Amino acid sequence: MKILLTGANGMVGKNILDVAQKHQHEFLSPSSIELNLLDGIAVQKYLKIHKPDMVIHAAGIVGGIQANIAQPVKFLVDNMQMGLNILTAANNAGVGHFLNLSSSCMYPRGAINPLSEDLILKGELEPTNEGYALAKITSTRLCEYICKENPERLYKTIIPCNLYGRFDKFDPNHSHMIPAVIRKVDEAKKSQQPELDIWGDGEARREFMYAEDLAEFVFYAIDNFSTMPQNLNVGLGTDFTINEYYQAIAGVVGYTGKFKHDLSKPVGMKQKLIDDARLKEFGWSFKTSLDAGIKQTYEFYLSEYCND
Repeated sequence: MKILLTGANGMVGKNILDVAQKHQHEFLSPSSIELNLLDGIAVQKYLKIHKPDMVIHAAGIVGGIQANIAQPVKFLVDNMQMGLNILTAANNAGVGHFLNLSSSCMYPRGAINPLSEDLILKGELEPTNEGYALAKITSTRLCEYICKENPERLYKTIIPCNLYGRFDKFDPNHSHMIPAVIRKVDEAKKSQQPELDIWGDGEARREFMYAEDLAEFVFYAIDNFSTMPQNLNVGLGTDFTINEYYQAIAGVVGYTGKFKHDLSKPVGMKQKLIDDARLKEFGWSFKTSLDAGIKQTYEFYLSEYCND
C-alpha cells in the first residue's frame, strides 16, 4: 500500500519508518513544512495529489506534565485541529484505511485500573493534561462517526500506553518521564551529585512501552486491519512505580546516589494501566523488557546527545 505517515519526524514516526524497511509498503513521510496539518486546505490538496491508500496519524504536540500545564491552549487547539483536518480530508478524498494514534490519557482520572477501551468519556479527565486528552478523544470519536456513516471506511484508533525509546526527546522541559530521568540521572552521575529529586512520593504507577514495539504493532495492525477492534489499547498490561523506574535507570546508567522526594510537585494520575485483554485476543504482545529498553534508549542518548 501507499501509506501517508503524519508525524514522521517524531519518536513514533521515526520508529515506524525504521521498521518499515522490513516491509513492502511505500511510505509518504512529509515534514511539517511540506504538509502543514494545521492548514485544512493544504491537507486536502496533498491527499488529492498523492492519493494514499492509508493514513497513519502519528503527528501531535506532545510533552510531559510540565509542558501540558504550561501550554494547555496549544495542546488542545493544535492537536484537535490536526486531527480534524487529516480525518475529514482523508474521508473526503476516499482514503479507505486510517490508523489514528491516540493516548491512554483520554481515560477518566478516577477509573478503576486496568483501563478498558469502553471507558472513554465515562468520567472526569486528569486536569494536568486535559487539553491533550480532549483533542485525542475528538479524533477517536470522529473515526467512529466516519465508520458509522460509511461502513466501507476502516478508520480505527490505537491507544498506546506511555512510550519511550530511540529518537526520543531528552529536553527536561518537553520530554516524557523516562528520557527526562535518563538525562537527569546521567548528568547527576557525571557531576557526582549525591542526591536526586523525585517528584511526589514516587508511588504513582506508570506503564511505559518501548516505541519500537509500538512500531512493530503498527505493521501487525496493517496486516490484520479488518479484524482489528475499532478502538484498541496497545501496551504491556503491567506497570511500575516512578521509584522503580528511577531505580532501573540508575542501575543502567551506573548512578549510585540517593533519591529524595519533592512532595510539593504534581504527580498526575496515581495509576494509568491499560487493559490488554482485547490486544491479546487480537494476537499481539510486546517483546522488549524494561531493562533492555532503557539500555537501548540510554545508548541512543549517549550517541545522539552527548559528546563523550
